[in-house]
Amino acid sequence: MKEGVTTVNSLRHRSRFFVIKHLIAFGFLVINSIPAFAELPLQGNDETEWIKVAALVEEEKRPLLHLGHQTSKPAQSWAFAFDNDVLVPGSRDQDYTYGINFTQTGSKAHAASVSLNKPLLVLDEWLGNERNSLSMQETFSREIGLFGFTPEDISTSQANPSDRPYASLIYISSSREQIDLVDNVAWKSTLTLGALGLNVVGELQNVVHEVTSSERPQGWDNQISDGGELTGRYVIARQKFLEGFSDNLEVKSTIQASAGYLTEASWSLSFRKGRIHSPWSSFNPELASYGEKSSYSSNAKAVNERYFWAGVALKARAYNAFLQGQFRDSAVTYDHDQLNPLLVEAWAGYTFAFKQGYRISYVLRGHSSEIEEGAGDRNLLWGGIIVARSL
Repeated sequence: MKEGVTTVNSLRHRSRFFVIKHLIAFGFLVINSIPAFAELPLQGNDETEWIKVAALVEEEKRPLLHLGHQTSKPAQSWAFAFDNDVLVPGSRDQDYTYGINFTQTGSKAHAASVSLNKPLLVLDEWLGNERNSLSMQETFSREIGLFGFTPEDISTSQANPSDRPYASLIYISSSREQIDLVDNVAWKSTLTLGALGLNVVGELQNVVHEVTSSERPQGWDNQISDGGELTGRYVIARQKFLEGFSDNLEVKSTIQASAGYLTEASWSLSFRKGRIHSPWSSFNPELASYGEKSSYSSNAKAVNERYFWAGVALKARAYNAFLQGQFRDSAVTYDHDQLNPLLVEAWAGYTFAFKQGYRISYVLRGHSSEIEEGAGDRNLLWGGIIVARSL
């Protein structure tokens, strides 16, 4: 009997690795199949005139830049995202099991009294993340959400030290994006404050399972920091739009670092291909961390577009509170040397956007195993649906 279970688990691990491996391979295949165009030499000696002309080349795809006077008021937008491991082929209810978030972008998010904008600006200034340039555009957003993790076996109320622990986060975050319209570089910083270990995430999952007649998770009392513990995270990312591709293909690279409940550094390469009219900086799936920042709200105008998107990220992770715990004692935790410090993450999705301002996206995302050995040693895979609107 044990031998049969081992065989089944082995097949599961191989199938999940197969999906992620081919997802990564497909993304690189699409990128490599399209030759880059040679860079064209710049004409003219008047730098100001060149900037004006460059900004008008693709008016719908890049913000219009006129030095010397204000640009038009940016659009407002909101987005709602729902992640769940059941949104992938096959039956799953484990690991990153679900997440929900709501994001608002624009002047209202900037001026909102309930936000983390002020401490975020203080941190940015202290860390030297201030970009002062005539060609710089600045946007703000705020997000509220929650997400949770479960082990593979949710039928027992006993803690299982050989599998990943139950864990949850309820959070609020504020983000600031500084976009250089000339050099096509965007700096994005985010400050998140939240609470680990609250009962809300588990209770919400139990309600959904009761309504859908699914198995009720029994072990939420064993979650990381059960009863609640404050936590936080600061993230900074530099994104670079890569020139030289066709009008219907956008490619960018991103370097990102964070400190807090997830402490890591990463590099990613991502693209979107299709009928694209929104600014390249308005779409950032590479910045997602589980449920956080998984929705894409921007100050882009309402446009009619549709495109396929995908990417791959290499992550060096130093600390993960959802597995290692924080200051409070938890029933199940892992030491750093029991975790894989290097992770590979990949994603692919499709977006439909309508001229009325609505857009809907589906994404399939996964990454390599976080735990070195034991029942928790498996690749993660989940799906997500994002609904957004530009106002």
